[in-house]
Amino acid sequence: MARIPDIVPVSELRQGAAELLKRVRKTRGPVVVTQRGRAAAVLLSVDEYERREREIEILKLLAQGEKQIAAGIGHSLDDVLAEADELLGQDSP
Repeated sequence: MARIPDIVPVSELRQGAAELLKRVRKTRGPVVVTQRGRAAAVLLSVDEYERREREIEILKLLAQGEKQIAAGIGHSLDDVLAEADELLGQDSP
């Protein structure tokens, strides 16, 4: 189950930005910043942001692969392994 993110008003961000940044780095979770009672932004640590971006890229590649498989486009496992062996300078068994 997803964790409920911390929610802070923009005034708290203004008054204690350094402390809030420290908390974001420590918890690795998102902090939702509100303005006038509505969500305005999400604050993430750089490490967490980069991790999520990598995961999104992997999911996009998997979805693209699924579409190619459904369309009959692609290569057999044997072909892929043979090409990998060739790139690595090894002979196929």
